[in-house]
Amino acid sequence: MMKKFLLGSLFALTMACGAAVAQEGEKTGSRREPDPSVLRDPVLEADSKKNLKVAQHYFKLKKAYRAAFMRAEEIIAGNPNFSQIDEAYYIAGMSHLRLSRKQGSQPPSLKPEQHREEARVLLSRLVNEYPDSEFRKEAEKELATVGGLIRTENQ
Repeated sequence: MMKKFLLGSLFALTMACGAAVAQEGEKTGSRREPDPSVLRDPVLEADSKKNLKVAQHYFKLKKAYRAAFMRAEEIIAGNPNFSQIDEAYYIAGMSHLRLSRKQGSQPPSLKPEQHREEARVLLSRLVNEYPDSEFRKEAEKELATVGGLIRTENQ
């Protein structure tokens, strides 16, 4: 129970931090990447890349969607300025979506409707904040199956 509370709190904090990053990106006219004046911690960037590789492995090869979304959400929570954050949103969102459909090698950790809503939030964030992402079209297609895009207040 405590673990769920901590993860939920960390996710909420990440969402708030991500909104600030998105607003800063709007000021500079770039939403794909954070403001270039934002310095990335090379150790944190390397750790996030390692976690992304593991998440990709779980997602693509093992079909271990619960493990994949946990790794991706760790990146989102811990490094909102990560250079490949759009892929982390994609993996997390698609993993939740597939768990809602009871696909993969691991059992769902939430009720199907909770996984669907998590998928909708994460994929909407990808579409809204990273319009040039290579994962956008697939995210939009899948969003149509779960209630559509959640628009941000800026749109």
